[in-house]
Amino acid sequence: MFAVFVPTTRCFLRRVLPGPPAAMHRLYSLDVTAPLLRTQGYVDGRWISAASVFPVLDPATGQEIARVADCGPAEAKQAVDAAYTAFDGWRRHTAKERSLLLRKWFDLMTLHKQDLAKLITFECGKPMAESLGEVAYSASFLEWFSEEARRVYGDIVSSPAKDRKLFLLKQPVGVCSIITPWNFPSAMITRKVGAALAAGCTVVVKPAEDTPLSALALAELADQAGIPAGVFNVVPCSRGRTPAVGEVLCTDPLVAKISFTGSTATGKRLLKMAADTVKKTSMELGGHAPFIVFDSADVDRAVGGAMASKFRNSGQTCVCSNRFLVQSGVYDRFLEKLGRAMDAELRLGHGSEPDTTQGPLINTRAAEKVVQQISDAVSLGAKVLRGGKRLDGSFMEPTLLADVTTDMLCTREETFGPVALYKTIFSDLWCWTVTRG
Repeated sequence: MFAVFVPTTRCFLRRVLPGPPAAMHRLYSLDVTAPLLRTQGYVDGRWISAASVFPVLDPATGQEIARVADCGPAEAKQAVDAAYTAFDGWRRHTAKERSLLLRKWFDLMTLHKQDLAKLITFECGKPMAESLGEVAYSASFLEWFSEEARRVYGDIVSSPAKDRKLFLLKQPVGVCSIITPWNFPSAMITRKVGAALAAGCTVVVKPAEDTPLSALALAELADQAGIPAGVFNVVPCSRGRTPAVGEVLCTDPLVAKISFTGSTATGKRLLKMAADTVKKTSMELGGHAPFIVFDSADVDRAVGGAMASKFRNSGQTCVCSNRFLVQSGVYDRFLEKLGRAMDAELRLGHGSEPDTTQGPLINTRAAEKVVQQISDAVSLGAKVLRGGKRLDGSFMEPTLLADVTTDMLCTREETFGPVALYKTIFSDLWCWTVTRG
């Protein structure tokens, strides 16, 4: 059976996966504690339904694992109102009181780390080892901010006038809209929410449409920890309703701040909407990071760094190296060793398999984008040294491209996939200098 809109604890998924025949036709089971598999929105301390639902798919199989409430502008407005009403009471909690509640939330995350990791693996596609790492990373933000909540100090400033004293007070800004990506569906929430709640702000979270289950599990644990009603709200929605929900969260006058992690294009749209009411914003937008290897480098260590930097979460992190610039003296040796490392260390499969190191891309659109970049590069002269093919569903072979040039899409756009692309830099670049201010 498959998970449906009503609470369920187990779903079974079957699909042919890439790999040798022995790895095909496996049965995959999402087995989590019943309260943590939530499918409704969470507003004002209550679980709410919406007029419709949308499916959440396992990206490794394409099979449905849950149907989640498809919240719209009305539910988003309800969440903003609840957060605004709760703000006055939450800001009046002492720093110690907020600290203790955040610490309890952290303790509950640690207690349920296995179930939280399973949710990440089944909705995001990460191998379990990476999902467990994310849960620990995610919980650490709550731990950190539970301690920092007690240290929101003011300051006393020397006055230029003898009859005056100057002092500074730090106060919470108010309701914060938290819009998070799918590639770290737990950590990107606690990283933002932990800081906001520690400072005395209240929040409305809109998780990515591909990965709402992790956000809703965090809401369940926040409720168990005793976070007051209205302080932490979650409004999941489908891709189709995201623009309308995002508009409410970015334009409602009761919202004081927006925190967003995602693409540069979406960030620009959110900034435009926030401008009319001059909201405070924090934007963590896309990346295009280079990885540079000079002739003087320890090639083995450079290969190890490249593997860790490029293939984490199948290349789907904002800090993944997107371009590799290798000096001509070590170019061939570096590519040879990297290719061997890819062959030895990368294993495609469902994230719940213990030997899997590379899961699927998040959806078929992501796979199509990677295929387009590879095709474009090959048509312009790049060489495929490893991989290069799309497999079943949204799986992509880890790919190694050589002899890329700056007119190729892959050197101008963020890839967000398991593609390492290499360009030679010549020996006359030894004279590069760094100027320190």
